[in-house]
Amino acid sequence: MLRQNRITALLFSAALATVCSVQTVMAQTWPTRAVTIVVPYAAGSASDTVGRVLAARMSEVLGQQLIIENVGGGGGMTGTARVAKAAPDGYTLVFASVDSMAIVPAMHKTPLYNSITDFTPAGLVVDQPIVLITRKDLPPNTMQEFVAYTKANHGKMQFGSSGVGSGSHFACAQLNTVLGINPTHVPYRGSGLAMQDLIGGRIDYFCGLGAAAMGPIESGNAKGIALLTDERSNLFPKLQTAKEQGIAGVASYSWTAFLFPKGTPDAIIQKLADATNQTLNTPATTERLKNAGVTAVAPQRRSPAYLKTFVESEVANWAAMVKASGVSID
Repeated sequence: MLRQNRITALLFSAALATVCSVQTVMAQTWPTRAVTIVVPYAAGSASDTVGRVLAARMSEVLGQQLIIENVGGGGGMTGTARVAKAAPDGYTLVFASVDSMAIVPAMHKTPLYNSITDFTPAGLVVDQPIVLITRKDLPPNTMQEFVAYTKANHGKMQFGSSGVGSGSHFACAQLNTVLGINPTHVPYRGSGLAMQDLIGGRIDYFCGLGAAAMGPIESGNAKGIALLTDERSNLFPKLQTAKEQGIAGVASYSWTAFLFPKGTPDAIIQKLADATNQTLNTPATTERLKNAGVTAVAPQRRSPAYLKTFVESEVANWAAMVKASGVSID
């Protein structure tokens, strides 16, 4: 019996070594086929726009096509959950945001995934300001005018968001609380749909990501009222912050990152991280990102190790904020 157990152990060890060897080889040769980047928001959303800019250059760097797949719904949870359950072979990853990783899960008693334990972080990529924008024919042109107008008319006004519990929802909800107004909330399945209705005049205002706000503001299809950030952004050089215009306590922000399913080999993680870094160091790509309304994060914030710690801190911070707000989906 002892001899049989020893033989079984040796066979198991040999099989395990073979599996590990195969995984190592696969990781070293990755990618050998197209890689799917799940954007957990609708086509035309801010995340979708930025994801496509990055995928174009990263495909060149990696030598294989990176395909964007939009899987919207659930405030970003539906698509993100899909990646959490995907095979950890390096061919499916998520372009996740603060919404899908920290805010929306905190609103559920039983979220579809654990943002800390169900993923392997590959790197923080971009961040962007959140901008208060209105339909082009809304009378206010400044923050002070917006305050006066909404206080007088908020009972018949509507504001949009990219979903219940999204960053855009919390940004506008925070602003509404500070201003003491109570307009009707109209949630959409993505910022692109919210922006379409804003441009069409069906909602009055929207706290949109820079990537979603830049085009409509520059084209005159919507009006930029204020940056909802503590500092100005070089992406919107003519736009003042709400704080500069006399309204404090409304700071909002957004970030986006690449994450693989838990158990993805380190070699693949590092290859993706290196490709991301090379992409963010490409002047033509950074210019496209700027035109899309986002800024590449500083090099020291791009590593997988940094993102791991960052996600942990964001999950804790937003859990506290969501609890204090009393907003819940379950």
